[in-house]
Amino acid sequence: MMKEFNRKRARKPLPPVLQVMYEFAHVVLGSAIVAIAFNIFLLPNQIASGGVSGISTITLHVFGFEPAFVQWALNIPLFVAGVLLLGGSFRGGLLYGTKTLVGTVFLPFVVYLTRDWEAATMDPLLAAIFGGIGVGLGLGIVFRSNSSTGGTDLAAQIVHKYTGMSLGVCVFFMDGLVVTASAAVFGFEFALYALIGLFTTGKTIDLVQVGFGYSKMVMIISDYEEEVKQGLLTKVDRGVTKLTGFGGYTDEERSVLMCVVGRNEVTGLKRVIQTIDPNAFVIVSNTSEVLGEGFKKP
Repeated sequence: MMKEFNRKRARKPLPPVLQVMYEFAHVVLGSAIVAIAFNIFLLPNQIASGGVSGISTITLHVFGFEPAFVQWALNIPLFVAGVLLLGGSFRGGLLYGTKTLVGTVFLPFVVYLTRDWEAATMDPLLAAIFGGIGVGLGLGIVFRSNSSTGGTDLAAQIVHKYTGMSLGVCVFFMDGLVVTASAAVFGFEFALYALIGLFTTGKTIDLVQVGFGYSKMVMIISDYEEEVKQGLLTKVDRGVTKLTGFGGYTDEERSVLMCVVGRNEVTGLKRVIQTIDPNAFVIVSNTSEVLGEGFKKP
């Protein structure tokens, strides 16, 4: 890709030992946030929004079992099963497994330490929303360290390996079973709150993973290809990539210009194109994350 902006010195990577310590710190921090959100939002409001934490919410209500003990009792065997059954597909090798083990053990530990904390709210809707945000924030931090907190995600990976079902379907199936069980135990309304929490968690994880910096990818087909390219390089100050395409009707070879810009640059970009070629074919689409010079550093 051609670049017209100044090159910036790349951030120097951390030494390997410090990088590992940094990742473990993320696992500990993220696990603690998940545990606290569980104890002050989800558990007191009987919101079982999937996963082992949701199962522990149900077993507390039905049998009176301590949630932290239930989470340990499920997470540790699932971790061992993941190591034994997934083998090479238990991605990341020894370091990934060690970080996952830390998250698997530490999260219930914080749940136990904070079990007597007062609920932040007794409004189930607020609890579902802010509990989902808290859990999503914590899991997003853990995922950014290339790790996991184990639980039903490992069970989903095992089912995926031995049934051939897609991983997404397996995760949805596991969480769906927990939410269905919560409907039977707490009632249909609380199952709906659990779905709100589950949805909020997923969206928050996405935000933590890719950030708020949504950009726009623009594809341009024009008879004035060179003029448009120079306009983007000099007036919009963004790089341009030239791709080769073929017209579906004429089967003629055409150049396609691709340019990625920030949201605040889209209007200026379209104005430049319109000035040069009012008949240009322009496609503008969202892109959730762009890594590289001029955007976010990897």
